[in-house]
Amino acid sequence: MKLFIDTALIDQIREANSWGIVDGVTTNPTHVSTTGRPAREVYEEVCRTVDGPVSLEAVGLETDQIVAEGRELAKIADNVVIKVPITCDGLKAVKQFSAEGIKTNVTVMFTPLQALLAAKCGATYVSPFVGRLDAVSHVGMDVVRQTKTIFQNYGFSTEIIVAAVRHPIHALEAALAGADVCTMFFDIMKQLYDHPLTDIAIDMFLKDWEKVPKDGSAGAGG
Repeated sequence: MKLFIDTALIDQIREANSWGIVDGVTTNPTHVSTTGRPAREVYEEVCRTVDGPVSLEAVGLETDQIVAEGRELAKIADNVVIKVPITCDGLKAVKQFSAEGIKTNVTVMFTPLQALLAAKCGATYVSPFVGRLDAVSHVGMDVVRQTKTIFQNYGFSTEIIVAAVRHPIHALEAALAGADVCTMFFDIMKQLYDHPLTDIAIDMFLKDWEKVPKDGSAGAGG
């Protein structure tokens, strides 16, 4: 399973990228607003920082607006993926992008039927928002599992990005469900490394290492 970092903060992207586990980046208008910088400037820097796909969101709502905006965003770098909302107008734009060879990520998705429609229109990725579904008493990962089954049933090449991840268990469930990608905040990605037993074992080994005689000290005075 590929891991994407979900942010527009370049320091976080650089740090996570240095760990060797980051395969791409997803952004959205909320993320960009937290940078305090012009969107184009942020996008160009992110695309230079990572080699993998970088999802940049089109904010228009009508097909012509989405297509025009997406075409401009796609000029930024070869690794740009256009994020498009799961609406009728959005999927008409996805169909056009697909014909032009522009990669797309259909977002704000909450049902497997929405994912099916996006795949039929040629979406490169679909992004079910699992955490937001959990927050309203739905099982978000069910959408991922059902979407995976539908895509396998009909041979769709569209990849599933598990989004709105709230904790490491979501990442685990995404991997078990066979999702192609899991995108998450920087803090959640850091938590993937953590386990209290790991900390205890490392601490024990270091303390025991201090008891090992240093070179030349063993058997001294015999």
